[in-house]
Amino acid sequence: MNTSAEPLRSLWLIDSKIIARRFWLTLALLTVLTLGACSTTRLAYNQAPNLLYWWLDGYMDFSSAQSTQARQDIDTFLGWHRSTELPTYARQLQQWQALAPQDMSPAQACAQFEAVRAAVQRASERGLEPLTRLGQQLDREQMAHLQRHQDKGNQSFAEEYLEGSPEERLNRRVDQAVSRSEMLYGRLSPAQRELVRSGLQQSPWDPQKALQERLRRQSELRQTLQTLQNSPNGTALDASRSYLIRVLQTPTAGYNANSQALVQHGCAQFAALHNTTTTEQRANAVRVLKGYEDDMRALAAQR
Repeated sequence: MNTSAEPLRSLWLIDSKIIARRFWLTLALLTVLTLGACSTTRLAYNQAPNLLYWWLDGYMDFSSAQSTQARQDIDTFLGWHRSTELPTYARQLQQWQALAPQDMSPAQACAQFEAVRAAVQRASERGLEPLTRLGQQLDREQMAHLQRHQDKGNQSFAEEYLEGSPEERLNRRVDQAVSRSEMLYGRLSPAQRELVRSGLQQSPWDPQKALQERLRRQSELRQTLQTLQNSPNGTALDASRSYLIRVLQTPTAGYNANSQALVQHGCAQFAALHNTTTTEQRANAVRVLKGYEDDMRALAAQR
């Protein structure tokens, strides 16, 4: 998923609008950090220690000592993930293969989304302690580096979702959603493409509100990191956990209700598209999901 986010938020949050745009494929790709085919999946996951390190370093600009500790923490986290989470993902992918040939209700789609959200929650809790320890070590220049990186991500967000006419913005979203759907189902028909467009037009997602919430979370992340640098370990961990709670359940008035509305809309949108797919498209989805299941099992078996 090509979503810019704060380092902590990246492990802790699935934006509600994701489900409206890339449901099945997101479920599969969430587990492997890649947008490629099955052979690429295994390669990307095996490269995850380096990819994750360089991604975090881009935000934090690690010192030499921090680099050593970060690599150790990443190896420990991914070792847990490989042995504990990948078998769970494989079983979930097997269930999705059984669902894919059938019509689906919005409630069924939302149940699968909740399974993904639970996986993110488990990873969040697992990563909380090492990320807190890292936050305690950041100096003033690294904090400034983080803010510059956030500002750059916000500029990219604005370019993608706020610039251009309403029609141009919608066309970009439609192109992305169609591309992701076709990676699962194969080529969509003109009627299916129009269904995707219609669903996105009716979406309650507001990019201005999303940007404001994004800015709030970024500001609170920086405040939390400042708190961590002056806190003993136990208190620091509590501060990180408190931040996590406020990411998952924002204090912004009305935003949680809007997020839930986005999830419900996304579930309905996905179900509507899925229910128009042909036997061939559903068979293609089963093959894709089976490929990811095989990858999960092969990767979990590696030590």
